[in-house]
Amino acid sequence: MSWQAYVDDQLIGTGQIAKAAILGGSDGSTWAIKPADFLKPGEGPALVALFKSPADVFSKGITIGGVKYMGIKGDPRSIYGKKGATGIVCVKTNQSIVVGYYNEMQQPGNAANVVEKLGDYLIDNSY
Repeated sequence: MSWQAYVDDQLIGTGQIAKAAILGGSDGSTWAIKPADFLKPGEGPALVALFKSPADVFSKGITIGGVKYMGIKGDPRSIYGKKGATGIVCVKTNQSIVVGYYNEMQQPGNAANVVEKLGDYLIDNSY
């Protein structure tokens, strides 16, 4: 399965995620994304840096798609951010970072489960 297929089918295709990306875990390069303008320049590398000190999400927040989210979870595996009824779920695997955005019509818990499940799958398969 291609990286884009993971974004299209395993994330957005569930109906629980509105926008998604898979990034290179070492440099934040974009491996797959939908829609194409979901991430702004520099946000991938900034996310990689944030995973090196995930507790910083509580004081600095997380910016994705040009929107700053308040940090609500930050550990070496997962970083979550929230802004109103929308939010971001980011999961670091061995080689990648899975990023999912949920809108006000989607449930945060369901969105988190979808992103975490794909993260588990990628980790189990050495990605």
